[in-house]
Amino acid sequence: MLVLTKIQKQYGKNAVLREINLQAANGSCVGILGGNGGGKTTLLSVLGGILRPDGGSFTYDGEELFGHEARRRALVSFSPQANPLMEELSGFDNLLLWHDRKAIERGMAEDGAITALGATAFLKKPVAKLSGGMKKRLALSIAVLRAPKILLLDEPTAALDMEGKAKFYAYLKRFTEGGGTALFVTHDFAEFAHCDQLVFLKDGILRDIPHPANQAAAEALFL
Repeated sequence: MLVLTKIQKQYGKNAVLREINLQAANGSCVGILGGNGGGKTTLLSVLGGILRPDGGSFTYDGEELFGHEARRRALVSFSPQANPLMEELSGFDNLLLWHDRKAIERGMAEDGAITALGATAFLKKPVAKLSGGMKKRLALSIAVLRAPKILLLDEPTAALDMEGKAKFYAYLKRFTEGGGTALFVTHDFAEFAHCDQLVFLKDGILRDIPHPANQAAAEALFL
């Protein structure tokens, strides 16, 4: 089980994360909703090791991950909004910046993650010549290739076309059915259908949303 307890993050006097508490079962997808600038990206960045928390605990199956970076890196993978790609390199060479060749070859196999996300066809092309959707597929491939236990996904379907979204949802289903846990930030209400649990981040605190939720009830949380 993934457990977040009293996680805090402050910028000067601005407490972006006041007290984040969450429990998510292994094999589940948690949808995170919230307004622009509400702290969703900050939360994923703290969990992903990009930002240091000011307090709190992050455990997976009873094991503390804050302060144990090697273990966190082994278990957690973060796909940010902005892609981490080097534009002048090919897609394949970008993968090599993050993974060894054997892992990439496994990902390119018929049942591999790169193939599942539909990124194999353009790996030889320079990233600068790829569309936004192709770049997103490649960035997602980087995040999932090493088979993490926890996926942190910040608007993962942004720029994806319908085919790209379908492939991503199919991969997400496969990931959670295999026991993985995903935290999924989105502004698209329709995507909540792919989540098992919904939370709303406002004023630095996570609040549960009854699931399945109706759109009117979710929109009312912003008021």
